[in-house]
Amino acid sequence: MKKLFQNKRVLVTGAGGFIGSHLVEALVAHGAKVRALVRYNSKGDLGFVGQFQKSVLSEIEVHTGDLRDLSAVQRAVKGCAHVFHLGALIAIPFSYKNPQEVVETNVLGTLNVLLASQEAKVERIIHTSTSEVYGTAMTVPIDEQHPLQGQSPYSASKIGADKMAESFYCSYKLPVVTLRPFNTYGPRQSARAVIPTIITQALTRKTIRLGNLDARRDMTYVSDTVNGFLKVAQAEGVEGQVFNLGTGTEVTVRELADRIVDLVGCKSRIVVDDHRLRPAKSEVQRLLSNNGKAADMLVWKPLVSLEQGLSKTIEWIRNNLERYRPNEYQI
Repeated sequence: MKKLFQNKRVLVTGAGGFIGSHLVEALVAHGAKVRALVRYNSKGDLGFVGQFQKSVLSEIEVHTGDLRDLSAVQRAVKGCAHVFHLGALIAIPFSYKNPQEVVETNVLGTLNVLLASQEAKVERIIHTSTSEVYGTAMTVPIDEQHPLQGQSPYSASKIGADKMAESFYCSYKLPVVTLRPFNTYGPRQSARAVIPTIITQALTRKTIRLGNLDARRDMTYVSDTVNGFLKVAQAEGVEGQVFNLGTGTEVTVRELADRIVDLVGCKSRIVVDDHRLRPAKSEVQRLLSNNGKAADMLVWKPLVSLEQGLSKTIEWIRNNLERYRPNEYQI
């Protein structure tokens, strides 16, 4: 395999999380000297970083800290050529209850990453957005020019972070690029997301309780999303750009549940739980990506089909079921 980042020092914020941990492993495989920034906690829990194989752990440098602490971010960024900024508070239900913490982490945390990167004169910053910033689709498929709609405190915080990144490119010529993944899923994803919610209930319960069954999503397997990060880090002349990473296909939550029940081989009944519904005006009803820009400028395309991705995810969750608590899931 060609070592795309041979001996290049890179930082990954949010390295202990779902996508971040997969990205760290991919960067190590491509020869990068990875510095992993993980949010500090009193238990010393490094998230998935702490569960890497020794061959991966030996190749990374772990920093603990909080994105809201500028000095901690400056120490993490110092000496890095590339910064992959994935750190964020991402759960939408949590953002309803704790909007201040979400804004401080996602907006001010991003500001700190931008300030530290500017000071360190990094070669490129890859800022992670989300398809949630588009809100319910006004036109489909959604391209990068679609209006942004803050339908939850979480999505509003990510819009703020995106615009902060844009402002640093426009004002200071900071070499930042923004990626907008559409509903990434796969091994290690937390129970806050719809696919692990369905899978774990299908494996453990006779009834699968979900929220809005008619919501439509563009599901992208994690290895395809990670490949988008690698592609954008290598592409020339893309500073200041925004790229969607999605499959360009959509599926309803009801259809997802039916497919997962078939793949698991269970007979679980699917019901709507009113406690899992978002506030009506906050519900994002449809997300379907136009990935043409990423295809043209990054030479990126999704490779993993939904059935392949679901099968891989089911297998991982089945083997790691102790990590999940089926009775506490929310979408």
